[in-house]
Amino acid sequence: MIGFYDYTVITSFLGVISAVIGMTEACNGHFLVAIICLAFSGMCDTLDGKIARTKKNRTEDEKAFGIQLDSLCDVVCFGVFPAIIAYNMGLNKPLGIAVLCMFLVCAVIRLAYFNVMEEKRVVQNPQSKKVYHGVPITTVSVSLSLVYVVGLLIPNTAFLIVLHALFILQAILFIIDVNIPKPNMWIIFAIVLVVIILLVVILVLAKMGTIEVHEIGATAMSYMPDLILG
Repeated sequence: MIGFYDYTVITSFLGVISAVIGMTEACNGHFLVAIICLAFSGMCDTLDGKIARTKKNRTEDEKAFGIQLDSLCDVVCFGVFPAIIAYNMGLNKPLGIAVLCMFLVCAVIRLAYFNVMEEKRVVQNPQSKKVYHGVPITTVSVSLSLVYVVGLLIPNTAFLIVLHALFILQAILFIIDVNIPKPNMWIIFAIVLVVIILLVVILVLAKMGTIEVHEIGATAMSYMPDLILG
């Protein structure tokens, strides 16, 4: 078989599998489950690099394969997947589709640029290892999860406006070249884990009938202006 198979790529595969499951859930209107899958994909992404570096005898081909695999998984998990969630939540009219196009174009620009330039940048400027240039594409797994939680507390009209704004902002931050200090990987992992726990608690409460979550996005569309609705 073609490809390289060892434990260093398992988390990348798990992230993609979670994304595919989440896409089907989003298309069926199960947004909370989809958001949990997105957060889980984000957690996998925080671990894959650390796990890969534990294998000291990787060949250059294996390293290159891992880099390309990670980038391709990011396109699926943090580009296409969030766009599908947002589309089914209500960004499915002319303005929303334009926003999602912008988001995905900026996401692939960022990933393609760093595939080509990051190795050169690190060689020329070792300090670049300590900062992010722009906001990593993975951050959408946390930001969209938190916006979803906020959406449980605000009117549907406001939620859909916030959703549009989030994807516009994320797109801009993907490609703007600002230096952001890299936090410790375990801090990122802890943040994503807390988000997942919060979402699971919400899911359990929803199953118990304590809270209602099914109306997010779905009914919001009926309250939006014609410009957004089309």
